[in-house]
Amino acid sequence: MRSLPADEGLAIADSALRSGRVSRLQLRAAAATSPDRGHAQAVRIAAAADKRAANPFESVLRSIALDVNPVGGLTLVPQVRIDSSRTGRFIGRVDLADRALMIVAEADSFEFHGEREQMERDCVRYDELAVDGWLVLRFTWVQVMTRQAWVKEMLEAAMERRRRESVAA
Repeated sequence: MRSLPADEGLAIADSALRSGRVSRLQLRAAAATSPDRGHAQAVRIAAAADKRAANPFESVLRSIALDVNPVGGLTLVPQVRIDSSRTGRFIGRVDLADRALMIVAEADSFEFHGEREQMERDCVRYDELAVDGWLVLRFTWVQVMTRQAWVKEMLEAAMERRRRESVAA
């Protein structure tokens, strides 16, 4: 958490929690007692680490989101179940969501979205989310790993759009 880039540190911390070999309390204690060099980053990563993160790809996307207006900004939570506010039916479990802003961020890989049946399910889910008022952003592995400034820009723009909409309402 101290010595690696923050996105890698979060991916490892999420994985450690997911494995069950480390508890959230142990992770936070390790960060709190870490040496000065990298201490602030370790504390921040330990606070953000979440065992619900499905994979490192999703963790890296969440790490980018942590830098989007860190105080009172975007709060993406992993593996969020969303039920329709219109029908009450289950729409789906999304990779990351901010319920307050109604923003979904999906870490989409060809491996899980490349077949016709998977694409059909995804389109239905994204349409239902959109009709229900969610702003859905989809990011590829290449974008998340190599275009992080652009991903952050898109997340910031989505957050600002939602803020403008809430002020206008």
